[in-house]
Amino acid sequence: AQVIVLQNDDGYSTFSRFTPWLSILKERYFMFLLGYDIGSSSIKASLVEVDSGKSWVVQSPAAEMEIIAAKPTWAEQHPETWWDNLVIATRQLLAATEVNPADIRGIGISYQMHGLVLVDKNFRVLRPSIIWCDGRAVDIGNQAFDAIGRDKCLAHLLNSPGNFTAARLRWVKENEPGIFEKVYKMMLPGDYIAMRLTGELVTTPGGLSQATLWDFKKNKAADLLLDHFGLPESLLPAIAPTFSLQGVLQTKVATEIGLAAGTPVAYRAGDQPNNALSLNVLEPGEIAATGGTSGVVYGVVNQPIYDPSSRVNGFVHVNHSAEKPSIGILLCINGTGIQHAWMRKNVAGKQVSYAEMEQAAGTVPVGSDGLRVFPFGNGPERMLNNRTIGASVEQLHFNRHTQSHLYRAALEGIAFSFVYGVNILREMGLQVQVMRAGNDNLFQSGIFSTTIANTLGVQIELLETTGATGAAKAAGVATGIYSSLSEAMQGGKTVKVFEPDDSDESLRPYYLAWEADLKKKIEQSK
Repeated sequence: AQVIVLQNDDGYSTFSRFTPWLSILKERYFMFLLGYDIGSSSIKASLVEVDSGKSWVVQSPAAEMEIIAAKPTWAEQHPETWWDNLVIATRQLLAATEVNPADIRGIGISYQMHGLVLVDKNFRVLRPSIIWCDGRAVDIGNQAFDAIGRDKCLAHLLNSPGNFTAARLRWVKENEPGIFEKVYKMMLPGDYIAMRLTGELVTTPGGLSQATLWDFKKNKAADLLLDHFGLPESLLPAIAPTFSLQGVLQTKVATEIGLAAGTPVAYRAGDQPNNALSLNVLEPGEIAATGGTSGVVYGVVNQPIYDPSSRVNGFVHVNHSAEKPSIGILLCINGTGIQHAWMRKNVAGKQVSYAEMEQAAGTVPVGSDGLRVFPFGNGPERMLNNRTIGASVEQLHFNRHTQSHLYRAALEGIAFSFVYGVNILREMGLQVQVMRAGNDNLFQSGIFSTTIANTLGVQIELLETTGATGAAKAAGVATGIYSSLSEAMQGGKTVKVFEPDDSDESLRPYYLAWEADLKKKIEQSK
């Protein structure tokens, strides 16, 4: 039969003789989801077409956002900077795709973990956010670990209070009492972005666990740590499930960023749990990795476990529930992509691209002719027991080593730090045979990925996805567009696979020398 297509005022096509098809078209062909990834380097926005799975991603700014370091080990950012770049990215995305904002059915948010945002009763930010790589609260967290009891902390929190958000709030109370008196609510960066979008003050169990404020035994906010730090529970926002209606877009804000008022915000998760979701890492034994500003290996287990030395951390995974636990075991290395960016800016020069640095590094043999680089110049390192040992270059010879050696040694040093950390996970019983990573970070470097694959004997899969795209799809689960997480995340395209070469032992002596030097540095820092 002939089908005549007519155009309605709202932009949808109507099938004059097959009117039931109209609802199908509207549901599948004109339905989009929006995701944000609030990083410390940039803000990414992704628009996903539900029917095809096609996505568009933009980021703002083009260069890395500033991290303010007023004192050694400090790291802060202005939350307003995140918001300004979110507005820019959203408008760029809408302009590029020409999507009707009314066809966006849900918003999901991924965000840098552990940051502290403080607002007063008028929802005004009281001070710059103390972000994830800030080291000022290490002693406060360590003292709490001893005072509460190491076994009790690990059993209830899965972590030492260490250098996480709760300890940072205690630091504000001790050092900035005037600001602390004005605090109405404390939030994580994703909570702040959701507040700006919806006007609602809400957090999630995952967010509280990233602040070490979630009690896994009681399945509620961790009063044992709140009480120890003298922090009233009223400072915490209301708690909503990870996948849930967490508010709708305010009219004034919708006008500012170009979206439709009433669009639901339906998902929120820290960047690493969300990255694992984006890579379809949801079940025990699956491993996700990323090499952004920081480097992460994230494995999923189905029961609360912890490292007695608290060198790695356990957090609520996106699909966690009290009835069916899903815990993400996170290994974080602060100084990875940020070192690579520093090397480009200060050694290569901004006129040299990362691809050109990779090409130059490829002219240098494995092991960089003995040159060793340690990438620990971005604050205290959790896997080194919160020690700040600093970045360093070892065994530099002026008559032998060149810029190209520095490029390769830096990539190998970052890769070796991953190897060191993964060996901790293996000590805990995690099976690490395959890593999945997105195709938009350090894992694009063949030198970096091959160094990890061959040293550890693991396969590395690069998938065509981003955290912002994963957050968008997750919002589709919460709004009922997808029936399950499996449906939402299926169809990820594998871009490249790095297979380990079991016969290649050339890297092992270089790694062992690097590891021996690292252990000396850790010992010297005590």
